[in-house]
Amino acid sequence: MDREPGTQSGMPQSYAIQPPASVSFDSAMQISAVWACARLLAESVGSLPLNFFREDSAGKKSKDYGELSRLFGGKVNRYQTRNEFFESLMLNLVLHGNAYALRQYSGDGELIGLMPLMSSQVEVKMLEDGSIVYYYKYNNDIVAYSDQRIWHNKLFGNGVVGLSVLDYARNTIGIAIAGEDRVSQLFKNGGKPTGVLMVDKLLKPEQREQVRNEFRDLKEGNSDKLMVLEVGMKYEQISMSPQDIQLLESRRFQIEDICRFLGVPSVLINDTSGSTTWGSGVQQIVDGFYKLNLRPYLERIESSLIANLVPAEDRDGLEARFDLDALLRADRDGRMAANQTAINSGQLTPNEARAFEGLPPIPGGDTLLVNSTMIPLREAIARQETDALQTVSD
Repeated sequence: MDREPGTQSGMPQSYAIQPPASVSFDSAMQISAVWACARLLAESVGSLPLNFFREDSAGKKSKDYGELSRLFGGKVNRYQTRNEFFESLMLNLVLHGNAYALRQYSGDGELIGLMPLMSSQVEVKMLEDGSIVYYYKYNNDIVAYSDQRIWHNKLFGNGVVGLSVLDYARNTIGIAIAGEDRVSQLFKNGGKPTGVLMVDKLLKPEQREQVRNEFRDLKEGNSDKLMVLEVGMKYEQISMSPQDIQLLESRRFQIEDICRFLGVPSVLINDTSGSTTWGSGVQQIVDGFYKLNLRPYLERIESSLIANLVPAEDRDGLEARFDLDALLRADRDGRMAANQTAINSGQLTPNEARAFEGLPPIPGGDTLLVNSTMIPLREAIARQETDALQTVSD
């Protein structure tokens, strides 16, 4: 699909709102809310273990140790571990709506590496026959890759490229950048507003320049010395104060607006304007973030792994799954309760639960257990019938 220069989403420049400040990847990442949201999403996904399972004809699932498992079990490329690779992938996916990785193969055709490409350097085109070509700009060269060489993850869009947050949130981020610039200017000038120095008589050019130089500190100086105005001079402020333009309130709103675009609850990036403590309400927000924002990213990557990196003949029964339970690693009480429930219901042996906690196995701990008060329904019905017959006979 053709795109206008400088866009990743395909949004025509004529429809774009002109932001009050120039927005690029580097300038956007200088806004703390953008940095914090991107970092939270990237590090959350990067921290999750990735497992592969294969289901046999009987429906039994077992861990698969094939090509992908070996690839993500060590270094994904010569520079990055699995954690670092998925952080790079998520950073591009979250901000640009598209994440690209170059597939690297061995001489016998085995996938041995995935090299992430910066989304801002990739242009996607659809040819007349429906095939996709990726043009990668590297230094002064442009390299063309077929869709067989590029692993492309994308957010919702037209099916060929995903929509870019940096493009569609350009005005919101631009306002935040302009606000930061204004604050910098205020502090640089000692908080002094701009104004007009009025004189009640006509000045010659040299006199006007002399007055301008003598009173330059009213606008540009950082000292707090007292200025004396003579012969009917009057100073009048013409720029608005931070209070007049509600600068503080505007900066707070931009945090919420950026979080809205990126789908991250603002409390998770240390915005305490709406909540001052990490209580039970915040826990519900965190749970909602896992389910409504983080999980769609994981599902998208999991399905793309199988559909794009595995040959069609090897896909049957193969499943990729991020271990979301790893997010409970820092919550000891939650882990203990989950382990207890799994052991009592016969889903885990005590030794399997101990292995998750990094503890050594114990003798007899490899047997599945079940709560003795739980019996099969048919047995409970049989007991009731037996008790009924016994009552009649008595």
